[in-house]
Amino acid sequence: MDFLLPSTGVIRYTVLSALNTLLAYGRRSNEGPLRQSDFDIDPATGFLTPEPLPRLPSEYRIWEDALAEAPEVLKLGDDNSDEAQSLRADGEHWRASIRSRPILDVQRIKDQIRLLQRAHLVLTWLVQYYVHSLPEVYPPVPKRVPESLAVPLVEVSRILGIAPVITFADTITWNWELINPSKPATIDNMKLAHSFSGLDDERHFYQVQAAVELHGTQLLRIIEDYNQIPNLDDFTSIFKVSRDLTRLAAIIEEFSDLIQSMRSGCDPHLFYWEMRPWYEGSDANGPSHPGWIYEGVDPNAPELQYLSGPSGGQSTVMHALDLFLDIDHKLQKRRYPLPSTENRRADHGFMDRMKQYMMGSHRAYLQRLERSPRSIRELAQRTPALREPYNNAVGALKKLRSLHMRVACLYIVNMSKTVNPRVSSCPGANMMERQAAKMEASTRPEKRDPIRGTGGTELAVLLKAGRDATARAAVRN
Repeated sequence: MDFLLPSTGVIRYTVLSALNTLLAYGRRSNEGPLRQSDFDIDPATGFLTPEPLPRLPSEYRIWEDALAEAPEVLKLGDDNSDEAQSLRADGEHWRASIRSRPILDVQRIKDQIRLLQRAHLVLTWLVQYYVHSLPEVYPPVPKRVPESLAVPLVEVSRILGIAPVITFADTITWNWELINPSKPATIDNMKLAHSFSGLDDERHFYQVQAAVELHGTQLLRIIEDYNQIPNLDDFTSIFKVSRDLTRLAAIIEEFSDLIQSMRSGCDPHLFYWEMRPWYEGSDANGPSHPGWIYEGVDPNAPELQYLSGPSGGQSTVMHALDLFLDIDHKLQKRRYPLPSTENRRADHGFMDRMKQYMMGSHRAYLQRLERSPRSIRELAQRTPALREPYNNAVGALKKLRSLHMRVACLYIVNMSKTVNPRVSSCPGANMMERQAAKMEASTRPEKRDPIRGTGGTELAVLLKAGRDATARAAVRN
């Protein structure tokens, strides 16, 4: 499986080389107890970088300049507003300049993780700007990502062990700057670095999720402490675990409070129509729609299996929480109540697939955590004093997932029934909207396409399955 770089000729890529990062971290972590510092997890910021990412060196300035210019000249491809029409020539000039640019070699920064993260962020944002500003055509055809973006993005992604598309990391955990550089990284001292829409709503949307990630450092400390306890069976250890589980339930409830604050600063209609379209990945509209072509990259390259957009399912904090509490999303363990027919129909590989959208080091941490012989659920099963605090933590997580379902219903399901405001000013588009509505009305409900998340999954079925899998983790007395 090959792809080309102009200065290095043909680079042979193998699955083994993609796993180098994971193997390195795995070897190191197996030498002793599970320590988060071995996996690029910061004690103060968790999975967020410990400081804002630096700008790329001067030889990559054309990428940085293109990203800075994009919000000024690009609108969504289906935008027929007067402003969008006035920018069409500028937008096409921007895209033409991207197509004409050379393929830059990333080998100079291959050993500098923060610059690699910045390169991934910049390149993935450029891809989203390029693809989603292309004028809409009917019937839809595959979107082509120019090799000037596609080739270096795949190479950077290979080195980092992350999918070659915009991810949760590119929008949340890496996408921030300090308001006051002399003060530490706290949510009150952080501001958004890049925004597609320029709306305050988008800034609030990102900030709420960044706050959850920062708050998750408390969860990570509980996991770290648990794995450092020398003897889990003595009275002192049981008391500590019980206290930490009680604290964990409170932390999860605080996650819920943060997510509920989304509504106060992010309008659902603006989210669905002005923000969400920019995030969509290659498979956002399901398997029947044409995806993206990465020019200059072997179409069989394994990385190109993972081109969904960013998702909350890519939050490493939430994966760590699930693994710590032993939530069985794959339905591999016999727990009660048994999964419903709808639960069994859900995408049971979703959470595992979302791990491919994380950095290799963070994915390695989750794999190490999953292999840990210290199951806190099993400890609660054999220790009566831990059953209630464990079940309280599971109950708090179930409530969080129920809340997530309500938020998803408000921001996605309900908004999917509204009319796209970007086409309302175009008579031709109005006619197409009416025709589409007529066709939809004449279609039997069971034949309609399901409401999908940005990653192309059936949203309602997936979220219900996650909530129910959480509930089944509770330990019976």
